[in-house]
Amino acid sequence: MRAVSKIAPGWWDYTTVDRKILDDAAGLSADDILGLSRPGFEVKFYDTIEDFYLAEALEYIAAWQQATDSAPAGICGPIGPTEQLPLVARLVNELEIDLANCHFWGMDEWVVDGKEAPIDHPLSFARADMELCFNLIRPDLAMPTENLHFPKADAGEYIRSWDQARCVVMQGGQGEVKHWAFNDPLPREGAHKDVPPSPREYRKLTTRVVDLHPMTIIQNARTSGGGVVQNVPTRAITVGPDETWKAEKVSIWQAGTHDNPFGMRLTTLMISKGLADSAVPMSLLADHPSVQFNFLRSAIGTCQAEMH
Repeated sequence: MRAVSKIAPGWWDYTTVDRKILDDAAGLSADDILGLSRPGFEVKFYDTIEDFYLAEALEYIAAWQQATDSAPAGICGPIGPTEQLPLVARLVNELEIDLANCHFWGMDEWVVDGKEAPIDHPLSFARADMELCFNLIRPDLAMPTENLHFPKADAGEYIRSWDQARCVVMQGGQGEVKHWAFNDPLPREGAHKDVPPSPREYRKLTTRVVDLHPMTIIQNARTSGGGVVQNVPTRAITVGPDETWKAEKVSIWQAGTHDNPFGMRLTTLMISKGLADSAVPMSLLADHPSVQFNFLRSAIGTCQAEMH
């Protein structure tokens, strides 16, 4: 029998994983983490916050520079982190990169009253992308509106857009529940009451509306709403594993803002060792052919007990 979650007993999450895996992750040093690179999985450290976010912004530029009229290309990007977005706009303007053949896919969006949050919603992810990046790009260089793909509750058009261009890279952050986008662990109910979905079953999921794990709701209240939990939506639309495996590379950026030293160690270990478990959704990337974890070195910290 799998352990019952210490956080939300009605859900699957990383606290239901074998205790030895959890303890092994907690014991990793920074050098151990760096040593977990393997073919298909690269771990990179950045020594300054400036270098970290510039490198993240440059992934946009590198992807868009590959786009041509006959072979359009693009990137799928997150809200969280967002610090890279104004840098992307500045680089496009300064380098005069014409985005006519480029694409962008937003990763996710809140769902309010059964619909994707409108762009004027204060928490709208599409609004953040536009205000922090795309509205700052010179009009003569701007990406065509039809090449900007934001997920909607009726996901059909968004899903089809993944066949319109190469996704060179999917960026993401890692939440405390170990998700990318809003690919949270599932509730502990029905066919999954005693065992979480197999990695193969979870990977079949496509862009969809999801109920959010309680940990995700708490985290987003903390990071985006000053802790006002009652104002944070409990449902979202998220890019699925199916679309994720269409991306040629998955690049996860961890500056210590959205997850903690233990969480960052756990998913690095599980991906490196091929320990895919849908209770730790990020671990499913163990089976993707090209994954890169990017860490701000100062955020790696330790898992030693400390009193504050």
